[in-house]
Amino acid sequence: MLVFFKERLVFLAVPKTGSTAYHSALAARASLVITDPPELKHAPLYRYDRFIRPIYDKICNAELETLAVVREPVSWLGSWYRYRQRPFLQGKPNSTAGISFDAFVLAYLKGDRPAFADVGSQARFLQPRPDGAPVTHLFRHDQPERLDHFLAERLGGAVETRRENTSPVQELELSPGVEKRLRRKCAAEFDLYESAG
Repeated sequence: MLVFFKERLVFLAVPKTGSTAYHSALAARASLVITDPPELKHAPLYRYDRFIRPIYDKICNAELETLAVVREPVSWLGSWYRYRQRPFLQGKPNSTAGISFDAFVLAYLKGDRPAFADVGSQARFLQPRPDGAPVTHLFRHDQPERLDHFLAERLGGAVETRRENTSPVQELELSPGVEKRLRRKCAAEFDLYESAG
């Protein structure tokens, strides 16, 4: 999470959306940088709303806008799948080694997900508290030029990122039946992505 107090902007770090690259590129400009532990770096909107926003609201009398990046849901799951295939995870419960992408997504669709498919939800990450505001600015992972333009205007300077923390390259394709089930059961994920500007 990055907080730009002067610019009244908070960059929420949705996992597997390129947030680490933006953290590296923008940390020097931010007034607050949270990189560790992951539970705070990747604090969802409701956690920001409950714990961090009140500090700025009550102590600084400042209302900050929020920004987040979302990824197309199949691509997002594919990134998690590939990320969990790294050799050092082999033999661990969250490894996807030896598991097909279809099997991974079917496990993700279960109510009680096995460890290897327990990767959260972008829609839940950005769901506001009952009394909280929705995320102010939402961008698509596959359209970085729009985010870069917004940040350059808002922060007063070009943003140069480099790829970091990337998953191994691998062509992935869901079978039509599994994709249909994913779109039906996780409609909120696709709606969120479609709503991004």
